[in-house]
Amino acid sequence: MLTNFFDTVRAFGVPASTREYLDLLRAMQTHVVFADTEAFYQLSRAILVKDERFYDRFDKACKAFFEGIESIEDLLEATIPEEWLRQEFINQLSEEEREKLKALGSLEELMETLKKRLQEQKERHAGGNKWIGTGGTSPFGAYGNNPMGVRIGQHESRNKQATKVWDKREFQNLDDDERLGSRNMKMALRRLRKFARQGAADLLDLDDTIRSTANKGMLDIKMVPERRNSVKVLLFMDIGGSMDAHIKICEELFSCARSEFKHMEFYYFHNYLYENVWKNNFRRQSEMSETWDIIHRFGKDYKVIFVGDAQMSPYEITSSGGSVEHWNDEAGHTWMQRILDHFDNTIWLNPIHKDSWEFTHSTEIIHEQFEGRMYPLTVKGLEEGMKELSTKS
Repeated sequence: MLTNFFDTVRAFGVPASTREYLDLLRAMQTHVVFADTEAFYQLSRAILVKDERFYDRFDKACKAFFEGIESIEDLLEATIPEEWLRQEFINQLSEEEREKLKALGSLEELMETLKKRLQEQKERHAGGNKWIGTGGTSPFGAYGNNPMGVRIGQHESRNKQATKVWDKREFQNLDDDERLGSRNMKMALRRLRKFARQGAADLLDLDDTIRSTANKGMLDIKMVPERRNSVKVLLFMDIGGSMDAHIKICEELFSCARSEFKHMEFYYFHNYLYENVWKNNFRRQSEMSETWDIIHRFGKDYKVIFVGDAQMSPYEITSSGGSVEHWNDEAGHTWMQRILDHFDNTIWLNPIHKDSWEFTHSTEIIHEQFEGRMYPLTVKGLEEGMKELSTKS
């Protein structure tokens, strides 16, 4: 059974090795966990998964393998037919009738009894007090009543009395193709780092102090400036329209970038870059910043990041007067090319799934203008984007 489980985990893209499978097998043989599927989940994940990016794939493999059934000590080879757990009626018991029900005893006894039922039962049962079924007083199944039972195949809690629940699996998605969260977003942004010692010398340089003291024969304290991330980032974020659906992820990205990069400037634009951008959406009509001024103000060493879904009319990119908000004398494509020509490192982050890019003409135009430097706003995409920005000093 463990071999099939291991094969399923590998099939879902988790790079677990044979050595790790043998470690899991040895752990099960020595009863590291017993009659506890949550413990088995934690144990097998700790042994088989060595990178948190594969946690979600591991969870999907578990769901596909168990199909709603969690294992006991030796991972029961039997499966429960769906029809055994189909809800046909709910037996309503009075409080007095519930109090008369006898619990099976300890959790070990409960799970051992379940194992025997799985081996013995051959057909569906409903309304009974022994077999795996529905609507009765048996401790095994769905939609029944028992003070100490194992809930199987029931999607919601009714009486809050189940000792074990076999179906409920709620684990965090950390697949590198999944959407970003604040924690893994910060981890990805940290790939774009260039440390330098700047400012006042306020940190003790222990190594230099020891060398200097040893040479002079008396204490000679040496101080150095704090090491800081010297990378300079220029962030442009699309706002409004279709981007309203991506506000949350963009807010998280903005917050994480502000905390990770000491030297960061940001501006907003709508759909595509034209002659003006702005920093305050409530005053954007009166407090515009000219794109030419940004090109002249910021040096070529700034890392430039555009964030947008790239979904618009192609004319907004390629034509004069294509903007939906004002008359632009020069095409957005022209203004964007000036940015690309001035700055050495520029990428585009897209919150839309990469599989959909080819179906939007405007996305293909932008992807081509950026020479392929468009990345999805996922863990993997952000890591690849930061790697691209780090290719040039």
